[in-house]
Amino acid sequence: VPLTQIRKTIAKRLALSIGPIPTFYLTTEVDMDRTWEAREALNSAGQRGSEAGTKISFNDIIMKATAAALKAHPACNAWWQDDRIRYWSEVHVSVAVAIEDGLITPVVRHTDQKSLREIGVEVRDLAGRARERRLAPEEYTGGTFSVSNLGMFEIDQFTAIINPPEAGILAVGSIVEKPVVHGGQVVPRK
Repeated sequence: VPLTQIRKTIAKRLALSIGPIPTFYLTTEVDMDRTWEAREALNSAGQRGSEAGTKISFNDIIMKATAAALKAHPACNAWWQDDRIRYWSEVHVSVAVAIEDGLITPVVRHTDQKSLREIGVEVRDLAGRARERRLAPEEYTGGTFSVSNLGMFEIDQFTAIINPPEAGILAVGSIVEKPVVHGGQVVPRK
């Protein structure tokens, strides 16, 4: 089956990522109990307010937290460009979206300046239009960092491939209940 133009571009760019971009991987688990509770409360409150029907997802929270982390650690908000690194003051987080021909990363511009609900509405709009092949090039280029979330598919962890020229990507797995030591006791935590 001949490759579509988008598949050729995706393959070329992701193969480039493995070669000249210096890569290292870090893995950690995060206690999501309080995030789970906060999301439940926000969604309950949102159902009574002016934004009724707009649910906040864990991905929305992760996008917002990533943007805040990039503001706090600007060296990670960068592009690798052969003989230099370009640091960005604006935070434009790309989000990985599966499409029929592979993967595309629409960009939520100024992610750090948007509310959780604004991020959620924008991601859902971009993802829907990506699947319909209705994104303009400026909607999937210019990201400064990416988030790839496979948690909804019950993937515990994975190694995401950096989207050049971005210098980093966050791979997010599923939230699962595990026994952990908390306050000197072994308790279930998310």
